[in-house]
Amino acid sequence: MLLQSILPRLPVTLAETLVYVAAAAGAIMITYGVFLEQERRQDLVKFIGAACLFVYALFTGDKIFMIAMAGLGLASLIEFAEIMFGLHKHSPEDLKRYKKLR
Repeated sequence: MLLQSILPRLPVTLAETLVYVAAAAGAIMITYGVFLEQERRQDLVKFIGAACLFVYALFTGDKIFMIAMAGLGLASLIEFAEIMFGLHKHSPEDLKRYKKLR
């Protein structure tokens, strides 16, 4: 009964199964990315998770979810690039607050 409420129709083809596996992996990655300490890793994991969920949204045809995942993925990728090229800066107040928490 529980499986029927999660997936009312079981995947038939290998491609369909892979899309569901990618969607589950993407959801786990985005959730895990919130808890990572290094911003670089956090952005990369969120980008990959958003890409996986974008594939799922493309498969299901949900346009709103496609836009949301594309936005999240693009924002994470831009922030990752800013960190890698040294363009990402924090304000002095943020640094004081961060050091106080440590």
